[in-house]
Amino acid sequence: MGHSAVLLAVALAILLACGTGAPVQRQRKLLLVSFDGFRWNYDQDVDTPNLDAMAQEGVKARYMTPAFVTMTSPCHFTIVTGRYIENHGVVHNMFYNTTTKVRWPYHTTLGIQRWWDNGSIPIWITAQRQGLKTGSFFYPGGNVTYQGEAVTMSRKEGIFHNYKNETEWRENVDTVMKWFTEEGAALVTLYFGEPDSTGHKYGPESQERKDMVKQVDRTVGYLRDSITRHRLTDSLDLIITSDHGMTTVHQKASDLVEFHKFPNFTFQDIEFELLDYGPNGMLIPKEGMLEKVYSVLKDAHPRLHVYKKEDFPKSFHYANNSRITSLLMYSDLGYVIHGRINVQFNKGEHGFDNQDMDMKTIFRAVGPSFKSGLEVEPFESVHVYELMCQLLGIVPEPNDGHPGTLQPMLRSGSALPLSGQLHLMMVLMGILMVLVNT
Repeated sequence: MGHSAVLLAVALAILLACGTGAPVQRQRKLLLVSFDGFRWNYDQDVDTPNLDAMAQEGVKARYMTPAFVTMTSPCHFTIVTGRYIENHGVVHNMFYNTTTKVRWPYHTTLGIQRWWDNGSIPIWITAQRQGLKTGSFFYPGGNVTYQGEAVTMSRKEGIFHNYKNETEWRENVDTVMKWFTEEGAALVTLYFGEPDSTGHKYGPESQERKDMVKQVDRTVGYLRDSITRHRLTDSLDLIITSDHGMTTVHQKASDLVEFHKFPNFTFQDIEFELLDYGPNGMLIPKEGMLEKVYSVLKDAHPRLHVYKKEDFPKSFHYANNSRITSLLMYSDLGYVIHGRINVQFNKGEHGFDNQDMDMKTIFRAVGPSFKSGLEVEPFESVHVYELMCQLLGIVPEPNDGHPGTLQPMLRSGSALPLSGQLHLMMVLMGILMVLVNT
């Protein structure tokens, strides 16, 4: 084989690797772990030696701002798409259809493909299309197909799943380690439903919540020990984060937000309602009744903020989606919205304004790609997707994040920037053209 032919073969091999989004030397793996409802300061009233060690050996954000609306499924999907909620379309934990009036609960919605697959491609599918194996263990959105493609490996919790079982948590970690070491996974997302469930039931200031945070920390320690045992320390980057925070519900306040007590309001004027889900609500008035219903509700309660869809604050990046109803609303921190009767009894709740500090959440990262002992200023969760794409060396889908926002967390040379990949591809294409013509 002549010299030019050898160069051509080498250039073709490298170009094909770049064409699949693979860097020339990809050896890193990524594990994204979410502990649902872990408020940004939960580690401040509990001893958390393992989370503290992550901060000392890696990167810690002062806090992370989730997307609005601060619910589980919408916020988790923002992390794996890099898109604000109005752009990825998973606008609620519940699937609903305003025409048929169908509304499905959270666990059922996890398996409704058309709710999730509505134009946005999550990072699992993007990575797979670029030659990587991926896994989702209980992570919201990880158990449906996108444009006909499913995640390589996935597990979905059952409707009666016990979120608190620490033994099962360790078994789940063991399974994920096998996915990395035996199945060749490059990306896995792992979800735990705590301390969210405990925060809802007992409140964020309760001893039960503090005990659950200790369990979370023990699990972080077990996870990091497992990474070491499986000899993944030099190849696996670990990110631990959450979807939103938690606040105490004012259950006995004298000014509860109760629709059934609002003067001049009647549900007979309403065509579709989605209320009694924390502090958020959506309504469609009957034909010709929009202005009447809006005028009644806009000043019905000082704790309730009601908007026409087109007037909803643009800073929330939420209302500009076809799934959003003509009227939507949210209530002040600590107040939930009661509809026809009072049916909400949680002591803790989320879903509030993402600028409220109680809605902020955590971000920790450690591994060969991350700097050590670095604390960074707060950032929005929408930027995490670009960071993960850099760590995996894949070309991201269009998104609302910025590739430079979290790059200062990374060690020099730990990720091949997208611009570098594109430049390399252009150079190699030029080489190919020269070689072909000679």
